[in-house]
Amino acid sequence: MKGWLAAAILVLTAPLAHAADPEVVPIWAHGAPGEEAHAHDPEVVENTYVRSVHNPNLTVFRADPSHANGAAVVIAPGGGHRMLVFVNEGVMPAKTLNRFGITVFVLKYRLAREAGSTYSIERDAAADARRAIRWVRAHAADYGVDPHRVGLMGFSAGGELVSMVADNPEPQRTWTLDAVDRESARPDFQILVYPGPLGIPGQAVKDAPPAFITAGTLDQCCEPPSMALFNQLREAKVPAELHIFASTDHGFNVAMHNERVSIQHWPDRLFDWLSDEGWLLPRKK
Repeated sequence: MKGWLAAAILVLTAPLAHAADPEVVPIWAHGAPGEEAHAHDPEVVENTYVRSVHNPNLTVFRADPSHANGAAVVIAPGGGHRMLVFVNEGVMPAKTLNRFGITVFVLKYRLAREAGSTYSIERDAAADARRAIRWVRAHAADYGVDPHRVGLMGFSAGGELVSMVADNPEPQRTWTLDAVDRESARPDFQILVYPGPLGIPGQAVKDAPPAFITAGTLDQCCEPPSMALFNQLREAKVPAELHIFASTDHGFNVAMHNERVSIQHWPDRLFDWLSDEGWLLPRKK
């Protein structure tokens, strides 16, 4: 078996805790607001999926120092708000972005549609996404990233969180604010990969950050909101780029299970956009 294939199978089949042992950091210092008592409840890992998230956290994938460029991306995996597709929509995209010189933080957020959940997508999951952006900015110096080049990327349900955070106003915060809360939760750029419909149309698109959006023509769930958000951003004169791939359905992630050449190369289109928009270059001082 070729070495690269064996390595890929190892990543996909090994327990997540032993895949690479990356750094994992909680984003709420004392537990998520209202859920402090559950801060130490264990997550459940099933194959390549994660559920039962009560202490939202970030798994850090640092870019190689030889080509790290200071850009950062927070990734929100999908999973229908019932689970997190942590490997195919978290770890693998993080490794892809690492090759672009980007340091990546994969978010585990609270799951509102998991059986028995008392969480809300709009109240809790979106708050975790905003807090993740704030946390990265507050700790930017620790990871060698530019606090003004922090993007938010989401797949499917994670894409809904991107739109809620990037394209809509933030609700009033009801918890006691700390130093992290002083940072802005608005990402500098947004990346939506077959996003679900929640948060679209956006209610604050005039102030939305530049967007890269992609979906497939066969995706009845998520191609329509992708088109709708793109048109809304374009009308608001917010820089936006849209890629809709022919004969492609939901869940193509970074081509883990798709042999179409266009899907194999769609991350290259993202790299082109990030390069063209200047997100991979140090800001001029």
